[in-house]
Amino acid sequence: MSNADARLRRWLRPQLLASRAYHVQDSRGLIKLDAMENPYPLPEALREGWLAALRDAELNRYPDPQAGALCELLREQLRLGPDIGLLLGNGSDELIQLLAIALAGPERVVLAPTPAFVMYQVLADALGMRFEGVPLTADFQLDRDAMLAAIAARQPAVVYLAYPNNPTGNLFDAAVMREIIEAAPGLVVVDEAYAPFSGGRSFLGELGRYDNLLLMRTLSKQGLAGLRLGLLLGPKPWIDELDKLRLPYNINVLTQVSARFILEHGAVLAEQADWILAERARLAQALAALSGITAYPSDANFILFRAPAGRGPGIFQGLREKGILIKNLHGTPGLDDCLRVTVGTAAENTAFLQALETLL
Repeated sequence: MSNADARLRRWLRPQLLASRAYHVQDSRGLIKLDAMENPYPLPEALREGWLAALRDAELNRYPDPQAGALCELLREQLRLGPDIGLLLGNGSDELIQLLAIALAGPERVVLAPTPAFVMYQVLADALGMRFEGVPLTADFQLDRDAMLAAIAARQPAVVYLAYPNNPTGNLFDAAVMREIIEAAPGLVVVDEAYAPFSGGRSFLGELGRYDNLLLMRTLSKQGLAGLRLGLLLGPKPWIDELDKLRLPYNINVLTQVSARFILEHGAVLAEQADWILAERARLAQALAALSGITAYPSDANFILFRAPAGRGPGIFQGLREKGILIKNLHGTPGLDDCLRVTVGTAAENTAFLQALETLL
């Protein structure tokens, strides 16, 4: 071992040395249906107004540290009462990281039903917390008894519930979620990243009813993935404490200006969400008609489907060779031969279906 390696192993935390960096697939030259992005760009009719707003951005100055104007607009659109705090992050990932930093401690537990969004575990591991996954049922619903037993036994600092869930795409039973919130000794974070596609079902109206409930959202799935803007909502005492850990100026000036402009023209994003919902229905119907394919119900902007036994990884690679990138979930417990496709444009979805049918 070289001196440099010895020094690295002496000073870096064992959890870091044992972990792997988050992998993002190379999508250059491919139809990109792997990351749950909105496939529609900003309409040309709005681009000039957006660019005009950016021209006034003072790049030589630090941004508003509290993003006050943006927060005011979000509070108005979400109809938040004065007792509900709002914290902005550089995407949901930063907010999950802030929660891990705030709650980290010896033997502290992060609990979530699995399969779940991978960053819950990645950031728990990074901060030296213990991640406990509770497997979903065969139809990807919460195992009520197992969840409540795990909460009683593990006393988690935080429970994450994605609503709808990633990567399965379904909404959990809201009544069971309320039981979990009531049983949890620590925080419960309901992650509503896919709220624009879930038919208005949300825990937003539950905020303030439980003193341990936080709600997380992102603008990434709506069409603003490039801005990296996440929201954490909940009782002000929790949000005020978490805000102490937020790095100054974490929301840059271009994101603040762009998000305000586009949210003020929110009808465009709503229309695009409707297009995605229509394509989701068409895609689901077409997948269900393919022999050997099991497509699972989705309330998100993606569809999880299972390929014939033993063929999932091969179909994933075959699609890639045909110029289409989706997500390979084979190897995730409970998801053997499962693949996840983002709902794209009509042309992108047709290309995906034709390629998949050829491979089958």
